[in-house]
Amino acid sequence: MCPAYIAGLIGPGDRKSIQPMAARSDAVAYDRLHHFIGAGLWDSAPLEATLWSQADELVGGDDAWLIIDDTALPKKGKASVGVAPQYATALGKNANCQTLVSVTLASGEVPLMLSLRLFLPESWTSDVGRMDKAGVPASLQEYRTKPEIAIEEIDRVIAAGVRFGCVLADAGYGLSAPFRQALSERGLCWAVGIPPAPEDLPGRRATDLSGRWSRAAPGAARAGRQIPGRTHHARSREVASG
Repeated sequence: MCPAYIAGLIGPGDRKSIQPMAARSDAVAYDRLHHFIGAGLWDSAPLEATLWSQADELVGGDDAWLIIDDTALPKKGKASVGVAPQYATALGKNANCQTLVSVTLASGEVPLMLSLRLFLPESWTSDVGRMDKAGVPASLQEYRTKPEIAIEEIDRVIAAGVRFGCVLADAGYGLSAPFRQALSERGLCWAVGIPPAPEDLPGRRATDLSGRWSRAAPGAARAGRQIPGRTHHARSREVASG
């Protein structure tokens, strides 16, 4: 059933919900596919471990980047978990959509997605009945900001031994001081977007944010990553965007 579902997601057709995917396939009935998605229980950990191991073998290393970003899934209805009016990156405007925090390992021109974590807006986390009806696990019903979700995912990536040299994020995450502080506390090299302050706009006095550097305390080598012959110092840089 899983191969049929994946084939439906990556195959032809604009609509990727269960009914149109089943209608386009002769290999699986709607009822079976609906049961697989709605009631099927399976452990994603073994698949995720294999994915991360292979990604590390392909592009992991000191010259790899760990990229934090958002991805949006526009939706029409209100029943999909996490759907709400919010900024949709795919559309470049506010829309009814689901938003996911993405973590990508990249080296050169080769990006490999490691994880996607669904963001639950406060309109969902403030309504326990709605979350219970949608089947949101109790452990995930507490409100978390997108930067908090990103840090949780970075910790999981580090614990798995995935190798990377620097964390990159746009201004959506760079604006979060706790996010930047958490990266430095973990001894990570990072570069994030910082939107220009009002005084940096045309006709106003400019502030050179791109030259602002701070240095975190030396950190021990991460599990699965050995750096012979030198002491690892994590550097952080705030990069002006816009």
